[in-house]
Amino acid sequence: MQMAKFAYTIKYSFMQPVKTATILDTRRIKKDGTFPVKLRITFDRKQQYYPTPYNLNANEFEKVMFGKRLTFLEKQQKERIAAFENKAIEVIEDLPVFTWKAFEKRYLLNRGAKDTINQAFADYAAELREVGRIGTAVSYECAQKSLNNFCTGARFADVTPEFLMNYEKWMLKNDNSITTVGIYLRSLRTLFNNAIDEGLLTKEFYPFGKKKYEIPTSNNIKKALSLNDISLIYHYEAEPATSEAMAKDLWIFMYLCNGINVKDVCLLKYKNITGEKISFVRAKTARTKRKVEPIEIMMTPDIESIINRYGSKDKSPDNYIFPILQKGITPERERQLIQQITQVVNHHLKNIATDLGITSNVTTYAARHSFATILQRSGASTSYISEALGHSSVITTQNYLKGFEDETKRETNKALTAFKN
Repeated sequence: MQMAKFAYTIKYSFMQPVKTATILDTRRIKKDGTFPVKLRITFDRKQQYYPTPYNLNANEFEKVMFGKRLTFLEKQQKERIAAFENKAIEVIEDLPVFTWKAFEKRYLLNRGAKDTINQAFADYAAELREVGRIGTAVSYECAQKSLNNFCTGARFADVTPEFLMNYEKWMLKNDNSITTVGIYLRSLRTLFNNAIDEGLLTKEFYPFGKKKYEIPTSNNIKKALSLNDISLIYHYEAEPATSEAMAKDLWIFMYLCNGINVKDVCLLKYKNITGEKISFVRAKTARTKRKVEPIEIMMTPDIESIINRYGSKDKSPDNYIFPILQKGITPERERQLIQQITQVVNHHLKNIATDLGITSNVTTYAARHSFATILQRSGASTSYISEALGHSSVITTQNYLKGFEDETKRETNKALTAFKN
């Protein structure tokens, strides 16, 4: 290890010295060839190491910490690194008697308040990419870019309810939808929750919640297709063996299979078919819940026909049913292929809807929402629909079921003046 010589302090506690030092921890090298810069506290022959957010190689550490002709940026970096040791010195000097517990309670309190949110976004997005959650990582990176455009270098301590309200107004002024605003701010809220869970912040720094800042929610009505519109799509005669025919059939497959989403369609394997059932776990649920209940779909002639028409001829258990993905591809490539098939289906369904005179927005998502809404109108209970969709909360299902089409509303309202008849 290398130790900085520029600063250290000694405090006597029962005649035992307490020493501080800023060191370059060379025990573990990072992928980019740098090492963590750490604070080392020594007391009663015991040493404890505390992290800083900085990583340097040996030459950089020597230059920044001991060099004489430093650039402005190097001086700034030296001051920021020294701040960690200076804080430790202040804490030690204020303690009547040094104990590790008393020191850490004061030193570690809100140590993340001055950390930049940009770095927290970058670190969390990197973690998501490492576990293959590429789509979520991209969402956090978009939120990171948005916040940087609003306030470069924002720290956790800077984010107050007033800051968030101004950020919301700025996003809306720059043509972001309420939905986008909610996504970005929920991402930021997650970073605060993570920092609190890790002991980097106390709850007094938490700017979200009642009487503070509440994240806006979208009131957009999600319209399901009517049974008549679904019938028109089902009976639509696309030219056989074309992309249009495949798009139509995949949409019908998603609708009939409990509103399964595109990613889960792509991930289906022949081992998911057992007897007369298709059983699978949603990719989204599998990574967020310890105990997951598989969704079970009863095989119907229509579902079986679509599988026979487009499914892989090799029905080995580990083969994908639909040959969209390939074994061994990277998470990035998987996401790219799923996005491509989604775009193909949505493009052709839009054209089909136009030909049929359907005014509703026919997308892969509409298949899921339509499945839920049609079941509700048939008399199925919300709890049954929730189970069929694989939702962890009935409240989520209720949000799916809000989008009655205008015609249904008009028919319902006629009952209010039925006495006219």
